[in-house]
Amino acid sequence: MRVTRRGLLGGLLAGGTALAGLGALPGVAAAADRGARPARYVRYDVASPDGQRMLEAYAKAITHMLSLPADHPHNWFRNAFVHFMDCPHGNWWFYVWHRGYVGFVEQTVRRYSGMDDFAFPYWDWTENPALPQTMFKGPLTPVADAFAPFTKDLPTFTAFIQPALKTYWSKLNKAQQVQQGLRGNKSFDDLWNGVTGNNGTDPGDQAFAITPRARYPTPDNAALPPYLADLCSPTAIADGLAPRYFNAGNKLDSFTSSKTASHNAMPGQQGMFFSLLEGNPHNKIHNYIGGAFDGPDSWGDGPFGNMTNNLSPVDPIFFLHHSNMDRLWWLWEDKQRQAGLPTLPTDPTELAQFKSDPFLFFWRADGTPVLDGKAGDYIDPARFDYRYEAPVGQQLVAQVAALATPALRTRAAPRLLASAPDAQAVDALAAWPLGAGVSQLYALITFDRPVAANSPREYVVLLNAPDDVKTAPPGSPYYAGSVAFFGAPMPGMTHRSTFIVPLPPSLVAKAGGRLDLRLAPPSRRPDAPAPLIQALEIRGS
Repeated sequence: MRVTRRGLLGGLLAGGTALAGLGALPGVAAAADRGARPARYVRYDVASPDGQRMLEAYAKAITHMLSLPADHPHNWFRNAFVHFMDCPHGNWWFYVWHRGYVGFVEQTVRRYSGMDDFAFPYWDWTENPALPQTMFKGPLTPVADAFAPFTKDLPTFTAFIQPALKTYWSKLNKAQQVQQGLRGNKSFDDLWNGVTGNNGTDPGDQAFAITPRARYPTPDNAALPPYLADLCSPTAIADGLAPRYFNAGNKLDSFTSSKTASHNAMPGQQGMFFSLLEGNPHNKIHNYIGGAFDGPDSWGDGPFGNMTNNLSPVDPIFFLHHSNMDRLWWLWEDKQRQAGLPTLPTDPTELAQFKSDPFLFFWRADGTPVLDGKAGDYIDPARFDYRYEAPVGQQLVAQVAALATPALRTRAAPRLLASAPDAQAVDALAAWPLGAGVSQLYALITFDRPVAANSPREYVVLLNAPDDVKTAPPGSPYYAGSVAFFGAPMPGMTHRSTFIVPLPPSLVAKAGGRLDLRLAPPSRRPDAPAPLIQALEIRGS
């Protein structure tokens, strides 16, 4: 009998009795030990009493930070501009940069919260696939009256923040200027175009959001839609935790996204690759909360809410979302240690490159800039003296238990079954025989991201759809999944991208030996152009 990574996890999660006695299973002891290590601050599940206690302090801090002048680095919006100017996505610095960013903001919030033990709670969207109700109260939502004096319209926001931001820009040092240039920001006007959506010509890429449309979900519509909840399910998260290497050529064995020369640089000719956890739950939760999703009630072509673009930290839910992403990295590291596998690049040159990349835009809680920071400073959570609440949740503990076994060292990654290096070869795969003994298929889809104004953020993946089917919603017999970008494309750059799409076993079973994949526009925009698949890999386990 062959055991796959999905099959093993499924057995553990098959019922309540399967979860009993998890403390004796491999991997759980490692998670518990790490959770018990001395650390001054604890990040609790937001659904717990302690998590709710942290939200009270968080709201107090936000109120104070909103009141700070625009030239203060701890002003709530200035805090978000750190992310706007420097955040990496789609590369292997994604986790470590956000660990540093969230860590410094956490220290700042602690300062203004009046709570000496404050730490961000995490939103476990696997256990609780709905926005926490408390996050709709007072300044914990960006649609609150507390935000309106600054975000009631773009002219008001511009008058408030732009003069101070221009002054800050004029004082950037040479190294900071170089990094901004790598992002396509050659001038302050280039930077500000991202705030306005190129002066309103591209509302979907407008990072600014007016107060009443700063967040899509409401207290009465807080649950993630079923397709998105499925991408946050234990089985889906297990796929994201399964890779054996921090970064690998076999993308299904790589925990992180593309290896690039800098966290601000686009990948070279090989293009950008999104790891499973970054490409699916991370990107799609951002988009959904900002109203940029595939559904009849979405906010169309924009403008979208804060979470959809790089001013996403204006929405306080950002830090709960990224605390959970950080927790998944923390769990993956525990799994790796228990299995005797590395947690970082093993090649000395690559490791040195990864650790030495400069992070130059963070601010300390004392109001001073971090001008000498680098990625290696933020690999260990001990840098910010926090840990995650133990136990970390039965379902994710089960994932660690299922995956963190010595056998993982010799387990073969999902093997290559078919490959098409160009668009013409992709068409030839339509009649590819599925073969036997494969319980799970993954499509690695490469295409060029459209960069025209108002291009969709998400594209549907169709399987064996007739030519006259323009698109399909979740639940359609042709719907195999979707791919989603977070944030606007960087100006003046090409954006060839690769996503991993787990193909639903039930859909594959009905395919009858035929695998005809294509991208389609979202179902709410059936006539929008869709990119062609430029390269395709099919892997199976």
